[in-house]
Amino acid sequence: MASIYIHIPFCKQACHYCDFHFSTSMGKKEAMIQALIHELELRKEEFKNKTVDCIYFGGGTPSVLETEEINLLIQNVYRHYQMSKTPEITLEANPDDLSETKIITLHDSEINRLSIGVQSFFEKDLRLMNRAHTATEALTSIQLATNYFTNCTIDLIYGIPGMDASRWIENIEQALQLGVPHISAYALTVEPKTALEKFIREGSIAPVEDEVAQEHHAILVQKMEAAGYENYEFSNFGKPGFHSKNNMSYWEGKSYIGIGPGAHSYDGKRRAWNVSNNPKYIQSITKGVLPQEVEVLSTTDRYNEYVMTRLRTKRGVSLVEVKSDYGDSFHDYLVNQAQKHIEDHFLFLDGDRLYVTKKGKFLSDGLASDLFLLNLG
Repeated sequence: MASIYIHIPFCKQACHYCDFHFSTSMGKKEAMIQALIHELELRKEEFKNKTVDCIYFGGGTPSVLETEEINLLIQNVYRHYQMSKTPEITLEANPDDLSETKIITLHDSEINRLSIGVQSFFEKDLRLMNRAHTATEALTSIQLATNYFTNCTIDLIYGIPGMDASRWIENIEQALQLGVPHISAYALTVEPKTALEKFIREGSIAPVEDEVAQEHHAILVQKMEAAGYENYEFSNFGKPGFHSKNNMSYWEGKSYIGIGPGAHSYDGKRRAWNVSNNPKYIQSITKGVLPQEVEVLSTTDRYNEYVMTRLRTKRGVSLVEVKSDYGDSFHDYLVNQAQKHIEDHFLFLDGDRLYVTKKGKFLSDGLASDLFLLNLG
């Protein structure tokens, strides 16, 4: 199985923390849609022997598109790719775009999963992040969406400056009361060259504190598991039957094609990414040339990628798979390197699988980096 990610590089306004590629000008929207359609056709041979079971519209803000435009893109995926009988087709949406009329038209389309970018149910947090929606719109959009979509997920952000544990708990409890079957939650990170980074440097916003984020994450895991959600990947919590196919395709190393400016692709051996510039992307695609850079992954790169992604998931890292796919030297290095973290109760072995403990969960990316191997080909 494989997946297709379609990047919609338009937003109404820039969130202060965001470093994804987007434009607040819709002037080239029609040309962009035609370029996306053209890229889908140009790359169909990459998946000629694969079945697509996920289409994911990310961004940017895909919900700024008209439903007819979204349908046109989906139709072209079906035209050029072999699709599974029950694909997961997700649209990221902002609450301010989700009127009942818009939700009904989306429900009548091939979209079968909505990912709603709430981030917080508090006005103070939304203003700090420069989100386009209000807390009232967040609540209303979810209440409306769940009337039409069984499969909905919402995004929340924790570790926001000024957010104490009690406010974070209120956020979680509000999400649970709304009954969505899946929640993704991310620590606020300060990316270079963002407005948030500038405001923190100037002192107008308090710094993001790792200790607060770690406390919030521990609260999150406890609350979500108590409510019957499985923490199947570090940032993702789903009820049984509602784990995201798209999310797991990334964490399980499946092939995916990224369509659109700034979109990334992966086939197990190579990683590629398109130019993050709308005019350059459109011009190149119009000429029939893919505007991308390609990195061929070494065995070491692929081992490191495997460890990083699997350690974040409930499946853990299989020592058997490491030995069979990468060789004895990688297996032995992993076992030796993991030992000190096992002794510190950050990792544990269960059979042939290496997992992160609850104590080590928030540190999983750092633990993974310590298991990376840098000096083999």
